[in-house]
Amino acid sequence: MTLKNSELTIGQMAKRTGLAVSAIRYYETEGLITANRNRGGHRRFARAQVRRVSFILIAQKFNLTLPQIKEVLRQLPDGRTPNAKDWADISQEFRRHLDQQITDLERIRDSLDGCIGCGCLSLNACALYNPEDRLSAHGSGPVISLNLCE
Repeated sequence: MTLKNSELTIGQMAKRTGLAVSAIRYYETEGLITANRNRGGHRRFARAQVRRVSFILIAQKFNLTLPQIKEVLRQLPDGRTPNAKDWADISQEFRRHLDQQITDLERIRDSLDGCIGCGCLSLNACALYNPEDRLSAHGSGPVISLNLCE
């Protein structure tokens, strides 16, 4: 069955992306993807939405939250299929986010031996990194390692 303008049904979209129909509905509800409605009120997705879903899945692998992904996707055009320049522009922002993640992970990796070797098993009460638990004012957990305070 060929749909008008090669649009996909929600079932076809789910099969093409590997997601459950409920996830596709959720992404639409959250404004991450859009669908047209036919006369019967059924969702019809432009093929460009498959690319958006693919981007969402990739971005989630790199720990971007759905609100962060939504913000990035706002840069893409809704009325046409994104072109190479559109994706290149988005990839620059995505690259900056990944570079920051890499920097943070390297810093945590490099300080891990000292924390594990300490033996206190409590970063928020560690006498070496946090005398008198002064960092508790900045929140719970390993605030130094997570770079939550100066």
